[in-house]
Amino acid sequence: MIRRTRPPSVTVSARRTEAYTDGVFAIAATLLVLDLTSQSLGEVRSNADLADGLLKILHPLFSFVISFLVLCIMWMTHVRQFEWIVRIDNAGMWINNLRLLLVVLVPFTTSLDTDYSEYLLGRVLLPVNFFLAILVGWLQWTWALRSGAIPDLTRDDARRLGRAALSAVILSGLAVAASPLVGSAGFLLFLLDGPLTRLLRGADAPTDPATARSTPPAGPGAPDGAG
Repeated sequence: MIRRTRPPSVTVSARRTEAYTDGVFAIAATLLVLDLTSQSLGEVRSNADLADGLLKILHPLFSFVISFLVLCIMWMTHVRQFEWIVRIDNAGMWINNLRLLLVVLVPFTTSLDTDYSEYLLGRVLLPVNFFLAILVGWLQWTWALRSGAIPDLTRDDARRLGRAALSAVILSGLAVAASPLVGSAGFLLFLLDGPLTRLLRGADAPTDPATARSTPPAGPGAPDGAG
């Protein structure tokens, strides 16, 4: 099993960090919609005017949907991580805070993508924002594995989950590379997240954490996972 390297006296339960993170994700996702208002439609005096106005906000709507869905992917990753993470120390909390700093920037960089997509920076900053947030999330998982915050995970499963977590990092990096040409449309690459995650993880999925915690420990002579 993964050994705890930090004594309990310098760690706290991860549940409050988990709840706080859930709240920040929810607020960031909600703020995205504030840029979509009826005022963006312009003056509407007929059905034709309304249809024209809706066509004009297709790009803001697309940016909103993309940002919301990528935030959902990040939140789902957070949920899966904290199913395993039991305790957290100051370093882990600050890594999480850094990720949340990048998460709350998403509504701002989404608005830049909406309003200034004709400029290179306008197209690139949102993908870069997401890439950094996803990268920090992966670093948090790496911290958790090395700090002993996941006492119920074998080394083999740890390696599999670590490889699987690289999927979003790879895809967001590719989205950044494509953004000068296609802007936020590069995030459509995340349609490949499921297959790539399964490919990187391998055929055998790790044991569910609840099952792992309820399973009696093996005897003293049992193997401790791959070296």
